[in-house]
Amino acid sequence: MIVIEVKAILNRQRFKLDVSFKNEHRVSALFGPSGSGKSTLLSIIAGTIKPDSGLIIIDDDCLFDSERCINKPIHKRRIGLLFQDSRLFPHFTVEQNLKYAFNLTPKQEQSFSISFISQLLEIEYLRKQRPYELSGGEKQRVALGRVLLSSPRLLLLDEPLASLDERLKSQILPFLNLVVEEINVPMLYVSHSKDEIMRLTSSIINIENGKILS
Repeated sequence: MIVIEVKAILNRQRFKLDVSFKNEHRVSALFGPSGSGKSTLLSIIAGTIKPDSGLIIIDDDCLFDSERCINKPIHKRRIGLLFQDSRLFPHFTVEQNLKYAFNLTPKQEQSFSISFISQLLEIEYLRKQRPYELSGGEKQRVALGRVLLSSPRLLLLDEPLASLDERLKSQILPFLNLVVEEINVPMLYVSHSKDEIMRLTSSIINIENGKILS
């Protein structure tokens, strides 16, 4: 089981994040209202935002330590980040989007084949299409597949269903459950929807006004 330890302080003009937590659950959720610091915290773990001070350790691997001047670059953290917008390469086909992530991953670190992920997420029939030809739900399944094919040791999902209507959400959630059941990759899931979270996990980290409540 992967252990995530995070201590981070980030000061902005109108917002302060001051968090400290240790998590050993395979699937956990960050829950809180908009503006509470959920996405900022994910970005700090992923390495796209540098905190003013703190410590980030994943399974004894130190990614950030302000005291020892350690700050591993994004590509060395092996963290997959999925956003609410799919961010697929518009000029690539679905197959090319998937291959892009797969080919960038060193062979010794490749955990899944393109065929396995395509079958798991039921996106094989989309492989020749381009993003503009896909529905919102299809885009998110392809984006999830691309993230998984980078073989991350930790998966961060930043409100991946927020831009979808209720019908599409109900179509995507079973695939997220499949990932939880079939793929042994720890997941930190961000949402402000308690119902959505409870369909994935009972382990919840509450955050409000930049602080962890429990």
